[in-house]
Amino acid sequence: MDLDPFFEERLRVHRKYLFDQALGSVRSRLSALWPFAKGPAPAMGMGGGGSAKTTAHKPKGTGSAAAGDSDPPLGPHARARARHRKAALAWDRRELHKVGMAGPPVRTTEHVVEVDGRPAVQVRVYHPDRGDPPVHGLPGVVSFFGGAFRIGGIGYPTTDAAHRRRAHDAGVVVAAVDYALAPEYPYPVAVEQAYAALEWLFASVDDLGIDRRRIGVAGTSAGANLAAALTLVNRDRARHPLRLQLLEVPVVDLTGRHLDLRATRPLGIPRFIALRELRSVARTYLADPRQAREAYASPLLAASHEGLPPAVILTAEHDPLRGDGDAYGAALRRAGVDASVVRYQGVTHDTPIFAGALPAARRWHDDVVAALRRLHA
Repeated sequence: MDLDPFFEERLRVHRKYLFDQALGSVRSRLSALWPFAKGPAPAMGMGGGGSAKTTAHKPKGTGSAAAGDSDPPLGPHARARARHRKAALAWDRRELHKVGMAGPPVRTTEHVVEVDGRPAVQVRVYHPDRGDPPVHGLPGVVSFFGGAFRIGGIGYPTTDAAHRRRAHDAGVVVAAVDYALAPEYPYPVAVEQAYAALEWLFASVDDLGIDRRRIGVAGTSAGANLAAALTLVNRDRARHPLRLQLLEVPVVDLTGRHLDLRATRPLGIPRFIALRELRSVARTYLADPRQAREAYASPLLAASHEGLPPAVILTAEHDPLRGDGDAYGAALRRAGVDASVVRYQGVTHDTPIFAGALPAARRWHDDVVAALRRLHA
């Protein structure tokens, strides 16, 4: 199916960004080889060997680590990341205003969850407050934002709006986890934070008004990776009774073997550029490339998928990650897990953001709400 015309201008901007990134990488490599370069060589950072850790994770609702007054000066790669995250947040704010849909004013509460041996993690809980809750409480879902493991956060305007709309429309309590970002905090930090948040949620069901028998996990893109990994960790450690895994445009194989680059042809993005960008995600998140074969990094590669909760997987036609979603659904079904995969035609990876302007995005929201309402059964 042809790409929806809505994406034409956004793709033009995105293509320019990808080409600029690739050109900048080539220039950096050439500068490193030039024997008459001035000044010391830049420190290795994102994508290099041995990237330095910068600052401690301080929850601020943006999913990123914040530098305090006593922190040492940031290196060039860290400064570049900070600029990129600032630009991403500004873009997100504009998109919500121009083509997004604001969320309703639901009640929220803020919590900080301690993580054994890792940075504490902030969890924002969205309460639908539809009158008197059921005797046993409302359903709950632990939710993880997208952003290639390196940008995003629960304070991003489109993410916050989506959580508000989903909590309100589905009548579920949404616990949004502000996991720490890579490369400052590489795998498995976010996985351990996710598990700590799940443990905390089950321990806090009475305080939060949640029915412990009706809890699921959800995530988008990199967040879907964490949600899927969390179902494996839970099965291997605690066996809490999870009822649903809702995975939107998931990346579940960081080896890249299931990428479907045919999806990029209508986008006007050369395959090598798309592949470079997707591989950079894994390089940023993983401290060691060999970790891509670990089940908690690439849930699709788990030795067994038996005993996992039912899955609803949503993919987009013009998204190279559609292959991941298809393969994961098939692996779950082979293991006897109830799993469905729905592909939205004519749209791209970030479709849910555009609910204010794109009919497919509004249908996407309705289908997410329908999946979450299954927790009421």
